[in-house]
Amino acid sequence: MSFNNAFKALSDPTRREILRLLSQGEQTAGDLSERFDMSKPSVSHHFSVLKEADLIRSRRDGQKIIYSLNTTVAQDIVTWMWDLFGQPPSKNGKQP
Repeated sequence: MSFNNAFKALSDPTRREILRLLSQGEQTAGDLSERFDMSKPSVSHHFSVLKEADLIRSRRDGQKIIYSLNTTVAQDIVTWMWDLFGQPPSKNGKQP
């Protein structure tokens, strides 16, 4: 996994919204595209960037492409961030 690709993908608000939507479950490319006020080729570009970063997966079901969140990579990024910046304080305000 390339963290550079992941951070590039996460730098765009549209791509972050796509990830948020996919966190609720699999969705077709068409269903996701309808959520954005942009051309289908533009949304497709966002899908490509997210796939290149390995943040999402796709599979074909007949004529439809179905996208899902790659939770393994998302967890790796969160773990890396915690290691980099330290774990969040516990409820009593102290580091664990």
